[in-house]
Amino acid sequence: MLFALVSIRGHGQDTATRTLPAVWDLSTCLEYAKDNNIQVRGLRLDQQSAEQDKLLAKAAMLPDLQGAASQSFNHYNRNTNGSTSALNSSGSYGLSSSWTLYQGGYLKTDIKQKDLSVQSANFSILESLNDITMQITQAYLNILIDKESILYNKDLVATSTAQLEQIRRQYKAGSVARKDVAQLEAQLAGDQYNLVAVENAERQDKITLKQLLQLPDVNQFDIVKPDTVITEKEVPPLAMLQHQALQNRPEVKNAELGRQIAGLNLQKAKSGYLPTLTLGAGMGTSYANDPTYNAFRQFDNNFYQQAGLNLSIPIFSKRQNKTNVAKAKIEADRAQLTLENTKTTLSLATENAFINVQNSKTQYASAAEQLKYNQEVYRIATQELQIGAANLVDFYQQRNLYVQATQSYIQAKYNAALAIKIYEFYIGVPIKL
Repeated sequence: MLFALVSIRGHGQDTATRTLPAVWDLSTCLEYAKDNNIQVRGLRLDQQSAEQDKLLAKAAMLPDLQGAASQSFNHYNRNTNGSTSALNSSGSYGLSSSWTLYQGGYLKTDIKQKDLSVQSANFSILESLNDITMQITQAYLNILIDKESILYNKDLVATSTAQLEQIRRQYKAGSVARKDVAQLEAQLAGDQYNLVAVENAERQDKITLKQLLQLPDVNQFDIVKPDTVITEKEVPPLAMLQHQALQNRPEVKNAELGRQIAGLNLQKAKSGYLPTLTLGAGMGTSYANDPTYNAFRQFDNNFYQQAGLNLSIPIFSKRQNKTNVAKAKIEADRAQLTLENTKTTLSLATENAFINVQNSKTQYASAAEQLKYNQEVYRIATQELQIGAANLVDFYQQRNLYVQATQSYIQAKYNAALAIKIYEFYIGVPIKL
């Protein structure tokens, strides 16, 4: 039994943690975030709450049923001298029901409004998923930049180490000055510092991604580096993308639903001016402790049934209905402004994304060209250093240009890839690497 309990306990502890992969690709990150992100889970709870409000609105169309029962006991003295006493009891029991037949269209309008609220909650979930997808993609690409920078900086450290060993041999042979050795030692120290800085940046960016994923405290976490990153791709024209985005993006649909919900709320407010017709019915019986009649006969004699209609006509509500209508109109106007602002914001965002695509592609092409020439010049300068024919000042200048060109190239490559993915995401193209 002890062995079984230990086995069950060990199996139940941190099951989710033990089944998490050590290496994640982008699609795995996005799928995991859909199920585990706290914000998305909270919005799903809001959607469930909206579903319950919808069910409650539908149930308001039905009659209700109430049961009532009372039982009392009275103790009193039968004679004035208090020689005897008696205990008397009585009770009443009944059922009642009311059914709202007409309320100025309020109930049907409320059902429509609650149904739209459920749809709005679903679109809010999609909005949040879109935002999280963007954030995760950005964080993922930041880690890829770090990884490529680490490889590049490791190569610089290895190259600087080899150059330092060579210059030391030349110094021992008396062909170079001690100053040249010190300069290369400083160069190696700087390269090592930059490598440590990039490795720390990778750790920090991994923490950012884990926070977006709501991952538990796992020791092993890494991402997959794709074989290629698409930086050159034809994208849809801006006008076509804007049209599709305005038709399909969840934030626009949600704002449109908000306008419709506000319109229905105005209808509900106006129904306060109309009469309300209610059907009521009830039945019940009662008894009292009487020696003349037993309880069963009293139940039969006192049994009653009643039904009736109640019409309530609002005549003067102390401005309550007028104020409700006025405030509902204000909210309807506010919802219209929200819809217009959402469309404008989306149009500007798509235009900005289009410009980013064009700029990032141009910058990537320029960075690649710049790297090609600086890499060749740096290669020649390195060969000259190896044979002792290089001027160290010129060598460091070419090396710095090469370092800057490489960093610009890495940044431009991933910026171009991200810009394309974001632009296509506005028309519903899934983000993949």
